[in-house]
Amino acid sequence: METAEQLSKALRERFGDLWRRLGAAGEGDHLTDELLDAYREPHRHYHGMDHLRDCLQQLDAAPAAGGDRDLAEVALWFHDAVYVPGAVDNEIRSAERALRAFAGAYLPEVLGREVARLIRLTDHAAAAEDPLGALVCDVDLSILGRPPAEFAEYDKRIRAEYAGVAEPLYRTGRASVLARLLARESLYRSPHFKERYELAARQNLERSLAKLMAKADPE
Repeated sequence: METAEQLSKALRERFGDLWRRLGAAGEGDHLTDELLDAYREPHRHYHGMDHLRDCLQQLDAAPAAGGDRDLAEVALWFHDAVYVPGAVDNEIRSAERALRAFAGAYLPEVLGREVARLIRLTDHAAAAEDPLGALVCDVDLSILGRPPAEFAEYDKRIRAEYAGVAEPLYRTGRASVLARLLARESLYRSPHFKERYELAARQNLERSLAKLMAKADPE
């Protein structure tokens, strides 16, 4: 099994390669350390290093999408750069952090704006309408369509991130989020993710929502 040190090393090398492909000034080592430190924050029971690694693996397994695939990857690196459970501006602040990084590396402003747009889409307030945005959002939501045991572990980790929230209040808020997702015509916009995860994701969400509505403890 991969150790934490091995994972950090692999991620650091991957980001360095990506940063160079984008044409950034410098190696990006300090930025990589900042990002990895953010994903190691102790309150991130789900939105941590494992989530970042999983997103990158899901991206690698997906077919090419329209637009620049490297921009999708760098958006995934930054999409949880700022994560405070319950905050409504995590994606906005993460996008701002990406913009500052792009400016500091003397990358074209137009690329920074596109990456910021992709990051903001991961608030999942609305479905992405373009192929690149759909790819980023589908990668982020792919956990919803995993086998029941893996989804249950995800559910448990999300609850742990809201440990300070009283159970009745958490159930109400979480149920609202899940119901909003289930109300969509499709959870996934790209064919690869829709075919692979749509049915399982709906079944997982329906089970989880039923437990919340029955006032059962999340598993």
